[in-house]
Amino acid sequence: MTLSQPKADLRRYLQSARDSLLWKLEGLSEYDVRRPLTPTGTNLLGLVKHAAGVELGYFGETFGRPFGEVLPAFEDDAEANQDMWATADESRADILALHRRVTEHADATIAALPLDAVGRVPWWPDDRNRVTLHQILVHVISDLQRHAGHADLVRELVDGTVGLQSGNENMPPGDRAWWEGYRQRVEQAARDAGQPLP
Repeated sequence: MTLSQPKADLRRYLQSARDSLLWKLEGLSEYDVRRPLTPTGTNLLGLVKHAAGVELGYFGETFGRPFGEVLPAFEDDAEANQDMWATADESRADILALHRRVTEHADATIAALPLDAVGRVPWWPDDRNRVTLHQILVHVISDLQRHAGHADLVRELVDGTVGLQSGNENMPPGDRAWWEGYRQRVEQAARDAGQPLP
C-alpha cells in the first residue's frame, strides 16, 4: 500500500478538474466555445475565464500573494458576470494564456505553503473568512469540478461530445442508436412516474 501524501493528492485532484474543463474546448470553433447554451448564458470559454478568476482570488489574495495583473472582473466598476463570458476582443488564446499564468501562480502558492497555512478570504463573512490552505484546496477543487460538470453539459449540447477527459471518457459503450434507445427509456420512465395515481 502506498502512503497518502495529502498535498500531492489534493494537487492531483485540482489538476484533474483543470484538465477536464480545458478539454471541453478542444476541437471547437470560436463561436462554439463562446456561445451561450443556457438561459443564464453559460458557455465554455466563460467557464475557463471564471475558473482563472476563482484560482487567482483563492490562491493569490487569500494568502497575500499578489498576481501582478488586475483582471477586469475584479475592478470596482466591473459589469456583473464579466468573468463568465469572453468579449469579441478577448481571444481564446488570451484566455487560455491567462488561465495558464493563474494556475502557475496558484501552483506556486500551493508549493510554497504548508496545508495549515492561514489565509483570509476577504469576500467571505468575518465569522468564517480565516481559512487554511487545506480548506481552500478542497473549496477550489469542489468549485472547479462543479464548473467542469457545467462544461460537460454545454459541450454535449454543442456537438454531442461527452466524457470525463481525453482518453478516459468514463461512459458506457454505445453507438448513437444505443444512446437514443437509452434516452427513450429514461423519458418513458419519467412520463410513467409523472402519471397521476389511479
